[in-house]
Amino acid sequence: QVQLVESGGGLVQPGGSLRLSCAASGSIFRTEGMGWYRQAPGKQREFVAIITRGGTTTYADSVKGRFTISRDNAKNTVYLQMNSLQPEDTAVYYCYQVIWDTSRQFRNYWGQGTQVTVSS
Repeated sequence: QVQLVESGGGLVQPGGSLRLSCAASGSIFRTEGMGWYRQAPGKQREFVAIITRGGTTTYADSVKGRFTISRDNAKNTVYLQMNSLQPEDTAVYYCYQVIWDTSRQFRNYWGQGTQVTVSS
């Protein structure tokens, strides 16, 4: 069994920063792609960023230059450093990891979500 646990959300003023973490644990053989999505109230879930096992990154245009995704393969953890936060960044942020488990089953796992609120 594999589970993902997110941390690092909270309330921040416009222009501030937060760092989200998402750690996988359990019967993990290998992690592949990792990423973040977010869902604002009344809106559909949207892509934020993705990072391959080799470190190649892709960002949504709305966060490019402000957010940085990174990963620690030894810790099965993905991070999202968010700078210059704006009220429109307010959302529940969800991480995902594509994981081979020890039974060689390959699937996508999601975190429980963490609230990020940007407000003065």
